[in-house]
Amino acid sequence: MDYQEYLDKATELALKAGEIQLKYFRSRGLKSATKQNEFDVVTEADKASEKCITDGIKEAYPTHGILAEESGAIANQDSEWQWVIDPLDGTTNFNQGLPAFSVSIALKHKGRTVAGVVYAPYLRELFTATAGGGAYMNGNRLECGRNTHLETMVTATGMPYDRAVNPDNNLDNIGRVSTRVRGIRRMGSAAIDLAYTAAGYFDAYWELNLQPWDVAAGSLIVEEAGGRVESIREDRNMSVIAGSSETLRVFRPLIK
Repeated sequence: MDYQEYLDKATELALKAGEIQLKYFRSRGLKSATKQNEFDVVTEADKASEKCITDGIKEAYPTHGILAEESGAIANQDSEWQWVIDPLDGTTNFNQGLPAFSVSIALKHKGRTVAGVVYAPYLRELFTATAGGGAYMNGNRLECGRNTHLETMVTATGMPYDRAVNPDNNLDNIGRVSTRVRGIRRMGSAAIDLAYTAAGYFDAYWELNLQPWDVAAGSLIVEEAGGRVESIREDRNMSVIAGSSETLRVFRPLIK
């Protein structure tokens, strides 16, 4: 099946949402609120971006299901087509005026991700992929790195929102990895972390306690760039590690 039509629509909506975000970005008086705790923030830009995307999908594909970070499951949940959306991944960065934030839009068909877009508006970096069609950044083909030397690896990770109350918060992994690799980066957007792993900017990425909208699009981009996205464990929602097979063979044993 040709998924280009769906990728084109996802790209169109990601670009529109990105323009909305840039209008709010670094503006005085940006309205925000907390969700689960003080670490988990949502802004008016998140909500405006999500409305732009979901309205566009409803108009183009009224029978499709939608799962979005802010609104949850929206209509047609029995459809074999489901859009999975993080309208603004990296809200803490956005709220602070830091440029590492993104729009993430994926389409699943019968549970399999078939199209994905990650767009970093401030950076003007557009990552796209379709199942079987390869992965691209701004039109250039992507390929995961194949570094097999721990001491020269640059990796990425994040920390869960419940880190203050749950000791299972990834600090043990960070401590273990930090003494073995060249560097660890904390971008604050899982979608960007996955996209950068697909591009080879990061050799590997791992994180605990993610949600489907965090990883749906980025995982496809990694896989279509020749990489792998694997589950680390089953007891912390979606906990994943990503990179090429060659890199993960060396790096994976460090992660618990």
